[in-house]
Parts: sequence; C-alpha cells; structure tokens
Amino acid sequence: MVPLSFAGEEWLLTEGRALYWPRERALLVADLHLEKGSFFARHGQLIPPYDSRETLERVALAIRETGARRVITLGDNFHDSAGSTRLEEHAAGMLHALTRTVDWVWITGNHDPEMEARCGGTLAEELELGGLILRHRAKAGEIRPELSGHYHPRLQLKVRQRHIRRPCAVVSANDGPGGKPGGRMILPAFGAFTGGMDAADPAILKALQPAERIDAVVPAKGQLARFNLWNRAA
Repeated sequence: MVPLSFAGEEWLLTEGRALYWPRERALLVADLHLEKGSFFARHGQLIPPYDSRETLERVALAIRETGARRVITLGDNFHDSAGSTRLEEHAAGMLHALTRTVDWVWITGNHDPEMEARCGGTLAEELELGGLILRHRAKAGEIRPELSGHYHPRLQLKVRQRHIRRPCAVVSANDGPGGKPGGRMILPAFGAFTGGMDAADPAILKALQPAERIDAVVPAKGQLARFNLWNRAA
C-alpha cells in the first residue's frame, strides 16, 4: 500500500486496485462485475465461471491487509441485474461471509440498477461521507470532492519499445466549495474479469472537469507513481 493525499484526507492505494480511507476505516472498490463469466456463458461464450470467486478473494485480502471495518462498492457490482441469482454456492458463501464480517454498502451502477440486497449489505444510489460524494459515475460539473468508478481507467505507456498497461486511479485537482481542498478520483476496476480504458481518453478527462490538472496514479515498488494526463496551464 502507498499513501495518497486527496481532498484534504490521507488515503492508502493498494497494489490490488482498492482505496483505503483510514479515518473512516473504509475500503472502497469499484466495478466488481461479479458473475460476468456466467453472463457471457449464457450467451454462448464458454468462459470458466469462477471470476466471482477470484474477485471476492481479492476483497477479503484487501480487508485483511487494511483492517477495514467497512466496504463501500462504487457500482457495477454485478455484471447485470440478475447476476446475484447466478452466484454458485461457493461464491455465494464467500460473499455472505464478507457482508456479515464488515459494514457493507453497495452503491449501484448502470449495470445493476435494479440490484437487490439479497447478498447482505445495504443499497444506495450514492452516498455522502465525511464531506465526499461517493457514486458510480463522475457527475459532469461536480465541484465537491468525489469518488467514482465506471470508466475502468488503465495507464498505457511505452517504455524502451515495450507497451505497459496497468490499472490506475485518475485524480483531478481543483479547489472545492469555500476554497477547501477539492479534487475528484476515478478508481480502477477491481473485478478479476474487467477490461480497461486508456486513462487519457477524452471521455475520462471530460468527466473530471472542471479541473486544474488531471493525473494517473499507480503504486509502483512501494511508492506512488504519478503521470500527468492533462493540465489547464499547458
């Protein structure tokens, strides 16, 4: 885990694509896309239906590493609204154990707008916590501190003729209401079976406006690596 300052708070960004908020003892993860494998299998693509197990094992590991007392998901929890009905017995047992162990909040997304809390935890379209807005998709023109998911950002670099692609968070810098520290952050997709969008894609840069600058951040060898994607002064 590496420290990250954001919106006047201290956070920890894990190697496993999660964000930990020490003050709230909260672990934030975006875009689990549980049961994506079974969704594709139903549509004729023969994919092993065990992605949910791997994703939930990652969540359990992040809880152990951070000591989190709360887990907040940032939408697209299941790949579709019926996903929770397709969980095989082992994965369902894992999920029920997790939602009993910690205070679990599901923020719903565009893939799961009608999701039912049949797996434990509570549901919310968005949440305000400690002065931050937690939602699935960045809201255009938002000036309050915000955490979201949806875009699956991935840093794409070319280093010594090698193409490197790594999931990353994308952070914008700007002043919040009343001149307080602001900023908005889009988390990487946490699920085991998720693709990614170039962090510098115009859709991501537009979603985080207004901003003074926008950076991709990623843990690298115990430190936080930061790559500028857009700068108003440029």
